[in-house]
Amino acid sequence: MTEDHVRLRLGQFLASKRRRVGAQPQPFGNIELLISSDLLDARLVSEQFSQSPQKLAFYSWYGSTRLFRFRVPPDTVLLRWLLQASQGSGPSCTNVEITVYFRYGAPPVINPLGTSFPDNTSVQPSFLVKMLHGNTSINISHPAPGDWFVAAHLPPSSQKIEVKGFIPTCAYVFQPDMLVVRVVEVSILEPDVPLPQTLLHHPSYLKIFVPEYTQELRLELQGCASNGSLGCPVRLTVGSATLPGNFRKVLTCTGPTQDCRLLLPSPPWGRWLQVTAKSLAGPLVSVAFTAVAALTACRPWSVSFQHLLQNSANQSRNASTGLLPLSPSYQELDRSSGAGDSPFCLRNYPVPREDLDVVSVRFRPLDQVSVQSDMPSVLRLYLNTGMDSGGSLIISLQVNKTAIANNTLVVVCVTAASPFLSFNDSLNCTTAFFQGYPLSLSASSRKTTLVIPYPETDNWYLSLQLVCPESPKECEQALVPVETTLYLVPCLNDCGPYGQCLLLRTHSYLYAGCSCKAGWRGWSCTDNSTAQTVAQQKVATLLLTLSNLLFLAPITVSVHRSHLVEASVYAYTMFFSTFYHACDQPGEAVLCILNYDTLQYCDFLGSGVSIWVTILCMARLKAALKYGSIQRGGLEP
Repeated sequence: MTEDHVRLRLGQFLASKRRRVGAQPQPFGNIELLISSDLLDARLVSEQFSQSPQKLAFYSWYGSTRLFRFRVPPDTVLLRWLLQASQGSGPSCTNVEITVYFRYGAPPVINPLGTSFPDNTSVQPSFLVKMLHGNTSINISHPAPGDWFVAAHLPPSSQKIEVKGFIPTCAYVFQPDMLVVRVVEVSILEPDVPLPQTLLHHPSYLKIFVPEYTQELRLELQGCASNGSLGCPVRLTVGSATLPGNFRKVLTCTGPTQDCRLLLPSPPWGRWLQVTAKSLAGPLVSVAFTAVAALTACRPWSVSFQHLLQNSANQSRNASTGLLPLSPSYQELDRSSGAGDSPFCLRNYPVPREDLDVVSVRFRPLDQVSVQSDMPSVLRLYLNTGMDSGGSLIISLQVNKTAIANNTLVVVCVTAASPFLSFNDSLNCTTAFFQGYPLSLSASSRKTTLVIPYPETDNWYLSLQLVCPESPKECEQALVPVETTLYLVPCLNDCGPYGQCLLLRTHSYLYAGCSCKAGWRGWSCTDNSTAQTVAQQKVATLLLTLSNLLFLAPITVSVHRSHLVEASVYAYTMFFSTFYHACDQPGEAVLCILNYDTLQYCDFLGSGVSIWVTILCMARLKAALKYGSIQRGGLEP
């Protein structure tokens, strides 16, 4: 790509944006700076992606947000979000702050109302920006390829009751566009194959494929020299950026030595890993080095049907022994793992995936998971279809009281992309680019549960290992069976008795959210800080409905004085006001004889016409003029 082509494509893109939103050139000034830097590299191309604008709503629950889904292509080195917000020009339009959230792999988990989440729910802080109408841009270097989600909403709603069409409203429209710069020429770094590189004006883009069952990845720069002198002024960036968390590794090699290395335990399995090397020696100084990658692989031991049968027989014979002795299959495993250069690193338990419904999956291991101290037991949960990130992942683990001793501990780590395998070295539950969710089981806490709302699209791993902190020798021959309950559900507990689980959609992507009632709030309608009791709900409904009996007085007076039209209007208003308020209750004391919107419109219409006929009756107009005005007022409330 030449400089003229870059200027032409970028200029056309910016011009189209300015024509569409009527914006001034200033907000896009930073994009044009890219022309003088990375975009002049012939290995880079730019692409743009856009979605149709959506009208924003004031926030009351997750369905009030407007969700956008983008797919970032592989080998992207720069991602720029162009956020455009506009508002109407009516007198009711004021400057309103718009909140925009970003997340990789799944919709963002947000909490604008500051409510509490259900117990055992793990939520990461959301990455967000706030803006008024106009244009705003967000840059992300080396973004992870795959699904990216953008969610936007207006401030929390005032919860005022307003009839549709009677009060003028202001339209706030939001549209995100995505501009990506990706590499079309990337050097492949093969394991144990030196790759010479020379840096001058532009960085060097590399990538290495990490196969499954990779325990460790070592990246090393050898023979580094700057203009013939020793030293390695190179910044090495490994991995891709994700939001809200960013675990990219940056290694700065500025020492006098010629070698510089980076160790990555449990790198993401079955995918390409981006590596960018950039010179720190200045634009006119060349830096030469040789990149070398080394993979440490381990051999998984898969639990077969034969092993399952042997384990079941042994567990039946030794159920009364507390900590079960090692089964013959595990003894064979220990003997074989010491031979050869590829020892076993984990026990792999097959977990079939059973699709139940939309955003509803059950994972059922073929047998109880047996946990030991020599190596972790690993379960893989396939949540990589692209349609699994709109629900909640529920992981529940339990051990029997007789199966675990007082001085033993089953440590658990839940991660995405690759399992945590370093229980013998650390219990931090962190892989190369992911901070996992630690759990534990003991004699005093025999059950644990983890709820992950909107899990990232990826393969998820459950790693378990037995630990004896006080006496490690007691764990050598111990085996603890763990019962697992693994589900992906649209909503936790179906949003409870005071919520409704609703399936939401943006284009072809489906996700679920809870709509709460009766003052209950929160992600799963479990926050009762403003909740009403059932008695309070019944009292409120009775007071609202019975208050309409006051209309009996004007109805009686109107009939007595032969104002039959006025009496009919008052009776109409009393009827629809009674049943509208009976249907408008958020809790259990609800009665709806018609559609809610129909009842609401009839109630507001009757209220307006009642006031109008009362004024006309007090004016003592002639009959023809009065009834004509009543009809006109009813048609044009």
